[in-house]
Amino acid sequence: MVGSVENGGEAVEILPDHFDPTAVVPEPLPKVVESDGELVNGKSNGDREIVLGRNVHTTCLEVTEPEANDDFTGDKDAFMASILARYRKTLLERTKHHLGYPYNLDFDYGALAQLQHFSINNLGDPFIESNYGVHSRQFEVGVLDWFARLWEIEKDEYWGYITNCGTEGNLHGILVGREVFPDGILYASRETHYSVFKAARMYRMECVKVDTLVSGEIDCADFKVKLLAHKDKPAIINVNIGTTVKGAVDDLDLVIQTLEESGFTHDRFYIHCDGALFGLMMPFVKRAPKVSFKKPIGSVSVSGHKFVGCPMPCGVQITRLEHINALSRDVEYLASRDATIMGSRNGHAPIFLWYTLNKKGYKGFQKEVQKCLRNAHYLKDRLLDAGISAMLNELSSTVVFERPWDEEFVRRWQLACQGNIAHVVVMPNVTIDKLDDFLSELVEKRSTWYQDGKVKPPCIGTEVGSENCLCTLHNK
Repeated sequence: MVGSVENGGEAVEILPDHFDPTAVVPEPLPKVVESDGELVNGKSNGDREIVLGRNVHTTCLEVTEPEANDDFTGDKDAFMASILARYRKTLLERTKHHLGYPYNLDFDYGALAQLQHFSINNLGDPFIESNYGVHSRQFEVGVLDWFARLWEIEKDEYWGYITNCGTEGNLHGILVGREVFPDGILYASRETHYSVFKAARMYRMECVKVDTLVSGEIDCADFKVKLLAHKDKPAIINVNIGTTVKGAVDDLDLVIQTLEESGFTHDRFYIHCDGALFGLMMPFVKRAPKVSFKKPIGSVSVSGHKFVGCPMPCGVQITRLEHINALSRDVEYLASRDATIMGSRNGHAPIFLWYTLNKKGYKGFQKEVQKCLRNAHYLKDRLLDAGISAMLNELSSTVVFERPWDEEFVRRWQLACQGNIAHVVVMPNVTIDKLDDFLSELVEKRSTWYQDGKVKPPCIGTEVGSENCLCTLHNK
């Protein structure tokens, strides 16, 4: 039987131990709001704006004070259990329709549940003990060594740490570059992740944006022009190992060649490689260019919650040990040194990463990369077969296509959009069945969006190339 208790005058459902959360009706999608407050079910392609506002989401789980007798009746525990069960159902439904963001949702860390009762905090330098003993540095250094082997740098030549997110990795990489070259200019392509431009603002660095090719890759011809215009100052360069929107991989070797041809010797530039998603995928792609510290790069960062599949945001940052002394400071309070961005760091994240690396290893990741690329090509081909403009870069699992007209559809499938394009990031948890469900719904909805001819599919030739655009102008 399902009982109820009074909470603020309302009857609240108490869920039994055998309650099946899949039976709960999922929460409705957040409403799409225009600047004037009206709801939008679909908008013309030229009228897209981000609406920033407080409490756009219409629901709020209020924190309520426990009653005096709650310790005896357990009413509050039952109330919270019902809320959490409903929330779990929302997570199940939202995970089922998750395609636009690069998170691997296929993982099982049940074996680590025994550690959730501990406050594990990796304070300070991962390679130096501190007075705080509840840490996971032994796991952290093991993970760092694994990535050091992947990126070909010796143990006694690198320094790194497990970050709290991919952005922190970029913030740290750019900071190291700035410390090595205090008067250096930061160069980044226009399709670089916003965290790099955030770093430029935070550090008050002069930043030069470089044009990109249609693929999203950095345009080294424009890069050379801008380097020559600032030959008097050192260069700090962000190289994308997979851009955010198109999944484009900057040609690291060509970037280095362009620097050398522009008169920049190796002691006058610093390269940070942002490999948030594809930095861990590219080593397992045949014929892909190699990211290696055997080349004149300064740092590499990847996210741990993306391709690896950690349940919390985290990342890995590796740099050359010779650079880190400019950042490192003694901290008496810790009885250690610190060169990280944050003070406290999640000590659970290294354990999750260590666990996954041990379970999958290089061969396991290689299989998952091949599956992602195969499924991404399947999606791209099916979109084109359906008459939908689409593009897929050679070294990517990010499928770019025309932005759906209906914003409700965009939110249902959690698509990431920019202008007239959207994308699906094919991760290990994205199956052919899920892609087929998405395609079927997209094709069905699309037939209603454009049936009267008043609204036409957008032209995205500028964004993906005319050869990939199937609009009425290019598909003749």
